[in-house]
Amino acid sequence: MAIKNVLLEIGTEEIPSRFIPDSLASLRKNAEILFTSGRLTFRDIKTYATPRRLVLIVTGVSDSQTEQIDLLKGPPVSAAYDDNDQPTKAAEGFAKSKGISVDELKIREINGVKYIAAEIKQESKPALDVLPEIMKGLISGLTFPKSMYWDRTGVRFARPVRWIVAMADNVIIPFEFGGVNSGRRTTGHRFMGHKVIDIADASEFLDVLYDNNVILDQEKRLQKMKTAIANLQKDLEGNLEVEMDAAILEENLYLVEYPVPFAGSFDKRYLEIPEEVLTTSMKKNQKYLAVRNRDKGGKLANYFVGVSNNLVPDMGVIREGNERVLRARLEDAAFFWEEDRKIPLASYVDRLKNVTYQEKLGSVYDKVMLTRKLALWFCERYGMGDIASLVDRAAYLSKADLVTSMVFEFTDLQGVMGREYAKSGGEDPRVALALYEQYLPLTAAGKTPTDDVGAVLGLAERVHVITACHKAGLEATSSQDPYGLRRAARCINEILFARGYNFDINEAVTESCRINEVDDEMKSKILEFMRQRLQAQLREKGYDAELVNLGIAAVGNVPYQAVKLIETLNQVKNEEWFTGLSASALRVKNILQKNAKHVSDAEPDESLMSIEAEKNLYAEVMRVAEPVREAVNAYDWEGLARMLAELSPVVAKFFDDVMVMDKDDAVRDNRLALLRECNKLFLEAGDLSVLS
Repeated sequence: MAIKNVLLEIGTEEIPSRFIPDSLASLRKNAEILFTSGRLTFRDIKTYATPRRLVLIVTGVSDSQTEQIDLLKGPPVSAAYDDNDQPTKAAEGFAKSKGISVDELKIREINGVKYIAAEIKQESKPALDVLPEIMKGLISGLTFPKSMYWDRTGVRFARPVRWIVAMADNVIIPFEFGGVNSGRRTTGHRFMGHKVIDIADASEFLDVLYDNNVILDQEKRLQKMKTAIANLQKDLEGNLEVEMDAAILEENLYLVEYPVPFAGSFDKRYLEIPEEVLTTSMKKNQKYLAVRNRDKGGKLANYFVGVSNNLVPDMGVIREGNERVLRARLEDAAFFWEEDRKIPLASYVDRLKNVTYQEKLGSVYDKVMLTRKLALWFCERYGMGDIASLVDRAAYLSKADLVTSMVFEFTDLQGVMGREYAKSGGEDPRVALALYEQYLPLTAAGKTPTDDVGAVLGLAERVHVITACHKAGLEATSSQDPYGLRRAARCINEILFARGYNFDINEAVTESCRINEVDDEMKSKILEFMRQRLQAQLREKGYDAELVNLGIAAVGNVPYQAVKLIETLNQVKNEEWFTGLSASALRVKNILQKNAKHVSDAEPDESLMSIEAEKNLYAEVMRVAEPVREAVNAYDWEGLARMLAELSPVVAKFFDDVMVMDKDDAVRDNRLALLRECNKLFLEAGDLSVLS
């Protein structure tokens, strides 16, 4: 008879909300692994969490382990039995080591060879004998970004474990973890529930907690939170809308066991401060949801919505306390806003000389000046002289906001405050925008710069950082990347893709190496790093590995065009002419490699061509050779595809009608020379043979 419910509750002190989503996924995955390896079948696994507890409920668990017979291979039959079919010492020793008699040995054939084997039946234990070890393994198998010790047991967990409930229906699953013995005793809500609750049966666990104001199911808890927020929104004055920020909602979800949303307000005068300052203070520090005014185009309103973990008779007390805390933070922000603007943003630049970027790389000021040089090179090299003065100014001011009081207090506002202080100080609007957009994209799929000034500045800084860090020996490793070099390379490519820049990244790295006095050996290492990052990025976009390799081989130094080439070939890769051409390219490559000693630099001699198919191939190769080169140089990938489509049947016909390895050496060598020219064409578009 199956066990209806196996319950595990790990009761703790409050776990940081950011730890919980990954912990839930890990708990479920580990349960699947441990129950399966423990030979216990089950119907379903569910995981739940609040800040004070991680819970696993497994339903329909078998009451005993499934039977298992292990087949253990021994020596070959030829070594196990003599000519009289009597067991040898090898057979006797193998049988003894497996705890069986020689008569119980089996013979099994594996890959055409017969071996003796022992069939060992694993003991089938009751589930209650197996579950204690599984339960303990589930807890010890959880890992967190940060763990802590809390007693002399030396056990680590996200936060101290205070109680453990482990039950199979109404039976306790006994074990010990971190000095805590499992049992049936849990606790309700910290403020609104009973301190001691005994669970009679695992099936009643969720209901008992609900009766004690713990909504264990996070989906139900989230729905209750959203419904309550929607009701609050109706009571706000004006055409207002609560900004349902998914990250803030999830954070609040795992900060409370019983969500009680409430609305508060702040003085309208604070709305004169840049919006990001207000929202950063509300979201990051207080976990509040912002409120926006529909009548004013979605501008921030002087309200906020918070989520309490306590339903008190007078929620006004909660609201007023939160308003008081927020008021103090906004007052600080208002003070910083006024103080920072008393001097121009440019006045902060010299202060960067006293801020160390990295001990081997000097100050932030040094970094700014080197980035500035590279940014101006971009403008000169790629015909962007019309924005050179704007790029120069933006580069000079790029990190000035780092030493303002506001960014010192709210570090997430770097770039935002640069933009706002630049606007307030009368800088060119494009320069002000660039001070913010230099940091874009902020995430893998985030927004990219909308203007060339910020895009060029962002590219220059990231190329400089990658170069400088390699020079200082601060390269990314498989386990560490403290200076975010992989992210920098990704951002470079994302900007190039989004802006459609035909920038040669090899040239940019070469110039950065010249500015930073980096030798050729290190430059080669940097270029290989950039190539690998581009390759990984394109694979993440879903392109076939072979297409990615071809695109990078053909034009990887210009990432935007590598993407365009791959996209073009991706559209035709399944067409008959293309698959045929790829196969022909591979055949050409193989023939040339196998007969390298007969391949000379001599031009094909048309007078030695007697078969129509080889004459046609020669004529076609000569006709498209220059247009193909022009198409590649002009990045005309559709034009290239058209010419390759025209070439494909001619190459196929050649192989149908012509024997390359003719008995006449002169004819043979001439045909190899023709294939050599054909191969050159294929290589113009990358190595097409890799697609076959």
